[in-house]
Amino acid sequence: MTHRSGFVSFVGRPNVGKSTLTNALVGEKVAITSPKPQTTRRAIRGIRTTEDGQLVIVDTPGVHRPRTLLGQRLNDLVQATLGDVDVIGFCTPADERIGPGDRFIVEQLRDYPRARRVAIVTKTDKAGRGRVAEALLAVQALGDELLDGWDEIIPVSALTARQLDELATTLIGLLPEGPALYGEGAVTEEQDEDRIAELVREAALEAAEDELPHSIAVTVGEIVPRPDGSMTDVYADIWVERDSQKGIVIGKGGSRLKAIGAEARPAIETLLGTRVFLSLHVKVAKDWQRDPKLLGRLGF
Repeated sequence: MTHRSGFVSFVGRPNVGKSTLTNALVGEKVAITSPKPQTTRRAIRGIRTTEDGQLVIVDTPGVHRPRTLLGQRLNDLVQATLGDVDVIGFCTPADERIGPGDRFIVEQLRDYPRARRVAIVTKTDKAGRGRVAEALLAVQALGDELLDGWDEIIPVSALTARQLDELATTLIGLLPEGPALYGEGAVTEEQDEDRIAELVREAALEAAEDELPHSIAVTVGEIVPRPDGSMTDVYADIWVERDSQKGIVIGKGGSRLKAIGAEARPAIETLLGTRVFLSLHVKVAKDWQRDPKLLGRLGF
């Protein structure tokens, strides 16, 4: 039996379900999810291995018109990623109409002729059968107009797993022949430090007010297992851009910061396999989204 392996990247506007789809295909949470904008800020690799092949999914930030240096770097990251993958999956949700942002992204895909191109209509659980059919026809027309068609068009629901196996089989079938790129059982190449930082940021996004999501970043200072093995101490910093934002994240009497810790801790404990003492501190890095040096310090 022919074995295939390679890389696929999902692209689309922010909040079209790329990270949720990545997690569903991998079978484990490797990318955080949130309805807040710019949730994904790094190229995160998730791995799905079957008898027929190995699919390495590169989850990327949503493509948008940047207003800050961070936004430009996120777009640059997407462009660099697309130049290296074997398949590009353009995602658009079934419950939303095709818009200018979708057209802008699909037009960019013409710059990557080496990659196979698949249209994925996501969130079909949120739309009736008639609306899903309309979405499929709309994305087909968009591909015919701008790309001379798609290699495949697939409707899927990551939430209910509808068509999920079919999507994986289709994507693997478009990959080049080759051996597995990662060992058996691998689900991501992300380090614990990075995954913990993302889990804390996910909890902070959940608790944040509308003005804050873009301004929040998280770094992990130390992960220290206790000598008796009973617990792991994790020290993390939540970064914001202004003193006023610091107070918002901390909350009255530290209430919001405690809620962030309580939300993030269970997932971190599952990741590390031990009980966790999570120490969170909020710090200010003035206008870090626009400062090249601060962006570098924060990992961008």
